[in-house]
Amino acid sequence: MTKHNDSFIPRHIGPSRKDIDNMLESLGLDSLNDLVRETIPESILSHNPLSISREISEHELAEISRAIAEKNELFLSFIGMGYYGTKVPAVIQRNILENPGWYTQYTPYQAEISQGRLEALLVFQTMISDLTALPLANASLLDEATAAAEAMAMFYREVKKDDRNKFFVSELCHPQTIDVLKTRSSPFGIELVIGDHTAFDFDETVFGTLLQYPATDGEIYDYTGFCKSANQVGAYIAVVADIMSLLLLTPPGEFGADVAVGNTQRFGVPMGYGGPHAAYFAANEKFTRKLPGRVIGVTVDKHGNKAYRMALQTREQHIRREKATSNICTAQVLLAIMAGMYAVYHGPERLKQIATDINEKTNLLAAKFKELDHQVLTEQYFDTIKILPTGLTVDQIKKLAESNHINFRYFEDGGIGISLDETTTIQNIDSILKIFGKKESEKIDDSSNYNYNIKLKRKSEFLTHPTFNSYHSETEMMRYLHRLELKDLSLNTSMIPLGSCTMKLNAAAEMMPVTLPEFSNIHPFAPIEQTQGYRQLIGELNEYLAEITGLPAVSMQPNSGAQGEYTGLMVIRAYHQNRGEGQRNVCLIPASAHGTNPASGIMAGMKVIVVACDDNGNIHVADLKEKAEQNSANLAALMVTYPSTHGVFEEEIGEVCDIIHKHGGQVYMDGANLNAMVGLCRPADFGADVIHINLHKTFAIPHGGGGPGMGPICVAKHLEDFLPKHSVVHTADTGTSAVSAAPWGSANILPISWAYISMMGAEGLTLASQIAILNANYMVKKLEDHFPILYHGLNGRVAHEFIIDLRPFRKTSGITDEDVAKRLMDYGFHAPTMSFPVAGTLMIEPTESESKAELDRFCDALISIKKEILDVENGKADSEDNVLKNAPHTAQEVVSDDWTHPYTREQAAYPLPYLKDSKFWPSVGRVDNAYGDRNLFCACPPIEDFKY
Repeated sequence: MTKHNDSFIPRHIGPSRKDIDNMLESLGLDSLNDLVRETIPESILSHNPLSISREISEHELAEISRAIAEKNELFLSFIGMGYYGTKVPAVIQRNILENPGWYTQYTPYQAEISQGRLEALLVFQTMISDLTALPLANASLLDEATAAAEAMAMFYREVKKDDRNKFFVSELCHPQTIDVLKTRSSPFGIELVIGDHTAFDFDETVFGTLLQYPATDGEIYDYTGFCKSANQVGAYIAVVADIMSLLLLTPPGEFGADVAVGNTQRFGVPMGYGGPHAAYFAANEKFTRKLPGRVIGVTVDKHGNKAYRMALQTREQHIRREKATSNICTAQVLLAIMAGMYAVYHGPERLKQIATDINEKTNLLAAKFKELDHQVLTEQYFDTIKILPTGLTVDQIKKLAESNHINFRYFEDGGIGISLDETTTIQNIDSILKIFGKKESEKIDDSSNYNYNIKLKRKSEFLTHPTFNSYHSETEMMRYLHRLELKDLSLNTSMIPLGSCTMKLNAAAEMMPVTLPEFSNIHPFAPIEQTQGYRQLIGELNEYLAEITGLPAVSMQPNSGAQGEYTGLMVIRAYHQNRGEGQRNVCLIPASAHGTNPASGIMAGMKVIVVACDDNGNIHVADLKEKAEQNSANLAALMVTYPSTHGVFEEEIGEVCDIIHKHGGQVYMDGANLNAMVGLCRPADFGADVIHINLHKTFAIPHGGGGPGMGPICVAKHLEDFLPKHSVVHTADTGTSAVSAAPWGSANILPISWAYISMMGAEGLTLASQIAILNANYMVKKLEDHFPILYHGLNGRVAHEFIIDLRPFRKTSGITDEDVAKRLMDYGFHAPTMSFPVAGTLMIEPTESESKAELDRFCDALISIKKEILDVENGKADSEDNVLKNAPHTAQEVVSDDWTHPYTREQAAYPLPYLKDSKFWPSVGRVDNAYGDRNLFCACPPIEDFKY
């Protein structure tokens, strides 16, 4: 029988069979295999097909994924610990979470075509700043535990003294947070002091503290006195604060906290077995230019109109590299936007009603427990109480609870924790009480006054900005979200050819399992036996990745690419220490590496030494040998990206790995460019010991405008025992402490990559790599007569991406890479990667998902821009007042009566005929970056700045 005619492969691959033949012909080749042999060194080329037997259709995927999901048991979760049931507003689920106009966007580096999500992130920041009563907030972090670790690291850098290395952590912080702090503190030599905050005596060796608010057992403490004691010795205070509780409780900024961090999951984002969720980070103004992660700020465009942009970008690891203060390369943008819009949709009054309802139900539950003679240990609480049962053992209660499909939290001291949320009903409370001895015939009287009796009541206003008070009907909310969406260029507009970012198709079929309740509504600390569907899916995905890389052991815990880098280096560190070679702390990194690489090396406690590149952009093997020999006794690792960030399969990669192994080091491979290798060569075969994989690149998880992402690592067998485990859920008998809050990172998006691999199969995955290489080489052929192509590899070929050099034009015409990037917006395209890895260049990666027609359209745009540059060179166009220097052009500018430019409106807005069929308009002119940093403002602009 012939293969089914609804194969997913041709849906994912952009060029048709005819187009592929034509593209090969333009390169003088007969087959894709010929292209691969001319591109990838024979010494590493795999001659064995991938052993992935599954290749299913989209329809089959829906059935299989549903069957797997149903193996997860949906219990009522009252575990808490930072994860809660929530009601996702349908208008947000349909118009953001399930909308490719939002989830296929890239990080908003190009502000002019990102104003929608920049405004949405500013809304998030304003929400966080208001609720925490701290003036500055960032645009989200990966999870609550890593946000707490970032606070610790920021404090440590601020006070950096050899005799001041103690960080106090309240024993009432969530255990998963303490676990991550243990991991992150060790490389820096920070001494964690974990104990009772009510009995802790400060001295001048303590640089910072971490508190939980409310505490992990639900108790609400007044930390005012504690904060004053910390201030007296110059120690900083970070508070992990529940976002919902801040609607009723005194906010951290009002009782002396310097930083507040937490999770916004319960603001309309499903638990998803641990993520993805948007953590928040708010601080006082002292830390304005030291805040980790990304910060959105207000600026103006060239016309003086209000605009938004990513502020303070000079802090980013791409620029600071080994001097970076953090290795953060992404955030949780899509989830931050959902959480912010949850607040916009409900508004301050409705939010307070939700929080009050949760607290009243908790009061009701506590009162009924007391009536049943159980001891309620928590005196002041918001949504969580800890009880000691009377007349029943914990085992009896657990057995009864699970037979009723209910999960509680069970403390080691015999206490039982119960956390309520906005989904909790009176019927749920009745079910809980029956487990603890309530009679079936007794009715719950919820008409009595159970108003919250919290002592630390919030008195300050919050969310007073019009944005939070204008869109409470679904009609208005739908239109607001649509207006924001239309301001942003995403993959449903045109290709996003960002080098090293792999902006491929995120197929709708791959996305659909994410919102299945059996995947999205599972608590990350639910017992393993209730999550067999997740266990199957994660197990199969582990096997896929192990087969693709040749590295047999996998950890899904890292929830971003940079987190994967850090985790891989920490595994290598632990391996050396276990062998009695803890002195091995030197990490060699090529000059062409991603900026996160040296930043991750520093975070892992390593000494970064940069290896030079030769004139062809490859690793300078002689320099590598010299530095490996010089540091032989202390060599820990080499971090290498393959194919290189220059878009080349380096022929010497095997020799490079051998050099490192000869001197006792391990080879860490950055998997950012794995999309050119799947099915064609395997990292383990040429010497990699560790690789992190960007599932949000190679394996189809969408970028979400700057997150979520996933960065699992695959390691060789000898490193398996050093993979991270988890303090709450048993994931392995051996391993190091955790790197993320949840055992399997952002598990809710793993079905996307599993679905992609399952539908593509071995044949489709290999074809995807071949077409990614073909598309790049085809574009090189079309553009090489117009732009210098900076680097070539074997036989003059490039890998899946390539660099065009714009530096000569700056000398001849004054036109820069930024001018070209902004001009591409007028042609309806997102710019390629600017000035990385080489300043003054553009790095282009088309991916396998783009059709030949789209590649041609983009090439035509660049060729047209080249003609515009020549017009400036030869004096036909003014050197300052030209289409490039003035780009992008907005609709408002083009239709204005005040048109003084020497070029026509048509030249500005419709330089090529295809634009008359479909035109994307940037909503602002070129933004003024310098103005935004000089006049830093990182919340929604004042009411008087709004124009209606």
